[in-house]
Amino acid sequence: MLGQLIWWSGIALEIALLVRGLRGQLVRRLPIFYAYIAFVALQEFARLLVQSNKRIYWDVYWLTEFLGLAMGSLIVFEIYRVSLRAFPGAARMARNALTFVFLTAVAKALANVWASGGWRLDSTAFEVERALRTVQAAAILALVALFLVYSIPFGRNLRGILLGYGLFIGQRVVCLTFMPPQGHHFWFYAYSAGYLVTLIVWLSHLWWYEVSPVANNAVPSDREYQSIAAATQRRLRAMRASVRKAVRS
Repeated sequence: MLGQLIWWSGIALEIALLVRGLRGQLVRRLPIFYAYIAFVALQEFARLLVQSNKRIYWDVYWLTEFLGLAMGSLIVFEIYRVSLRAFPGAARMARNALTFVFLTAVAKALANVWASGGWRLDSTAFEVERALRTVQAAAILALVALFLVYSIPFGRNLRGILLGYGLFIGQRVVCLTFMPPQGHHFWFYAYSAGYLVTLIVWLSHLWWYEVSPVANNAVPSDREYQSIAAATQRRLRAMRASVRKAVRS
């Protein structure tokens, strides 16, 4: 009963988020984010339609699971694109570094699965998700640190996405560490309820479009740009090192 209540509440919040995104003209500014929300809502209905056929259900489940992981990773790229719009050079460098880190994390996760002899959909999905969530968490922390160091304003919409996605990634990492693979238990309900909180945070911060405030150094000089680019590069290198350690463990 509790699981059904959480499930339907999540779908209702996702639909409300999409409706407000369309009415507030946020969809065209954050197309990947809203495509991800639409995908998550549709996947729930797709799984519901085929749940009576176990073979088809698991095919649909794993297909949507891997697609959801890929789209969730693209949200990080969109966050960097939007937040570093005033710094095109730093944004380009960050995009290239993130691509390398994500591909490296996935490759190492698959190599770990292959080496352990457990090449199954469930174990593969677990390893890949753990690697991708680690990269996503590190990337968000690096971006927040960069903004704080240079006193760059987030803006209401971007702040909401970062808060909600950071909360989602954090609680997902905890669940991947402690949650048993199957069954309705404490961590299952904790994860589901945490996702509802994430949706509420997104909905409250994305109810309408708000122009992001422009910092005094939004268009930096060559010297300032080099400083920002160097700081971004250092943080991404640190993020890359932490991902390697996390994937190896």
